[in-house]
Amino acid sequence: MKFQNRYYILRHGQTIYQTKKKDMIYPQGDKSKVGLTKEGIKKISLAAKRLKTIGIDLIYSSDFYRTRQTAKIVNKKLGLKEIVFDKRLRDVNLGIYCGGKKEDFRRDFSSGILRFSKRPSGGENWQDVQKRTLKFLKEIDKKHQRKTILIISHGDPLWLLERRVRGLPPYSFIKSLKANYIQPGELRKL
Repeated sequence: MKFQNRYYILRHGQTIYQTKKKDMIYPQGDKSKVGLTKEGIKKISLAAKRLKTIGIDLIYSSDFYRTRQTAKIVNKKLGLKEIVFDKRLRDVNLGIYCGGKKEDFRRDFSSGILRFSKRPSGGENWQDVQKRTLKFLKEIDKKHQRKTILIISHGDPLWLLERRVRGLPPYSFIKSLKANYIQPGELRKL
């Protein structure tokens, strides 16, 4: 894909769901007041220093608490006028599994193919997430010209968006999920 702007992606900083609650799925939406750990704040602060040298013009972020916190840390370093919070950058909605154990979700969605094609009750699948994040990217690319834009989001949405932007077919990158998955606080050029 070709864009008229330059994009960087940043996954929110580490939370207790990457440390003490590794076996749990985040609660969804406004119920999720999960903030960054001290290590998460430290890593985002380091990413913000790198971003200052890049020359970011705009920040778009998911509106969840952990991404808001990440965006505010970065923006404090960059000193931009505003952060645009967009619901289309939210984490994947796992419906009835939100706030539950990962093992329950993995039992019912044991393969990447299922995660693309089957929706959990009250939730969305990877194809839904990929469509909404790609639509978001195309929309902001039309809105801005020759800007350097930072997108702050969550693991699955960024991983899916990055794979599509790189031109990989939807199912081809499932096998390489662990090797290519963006880590908490990781910054990449899109």
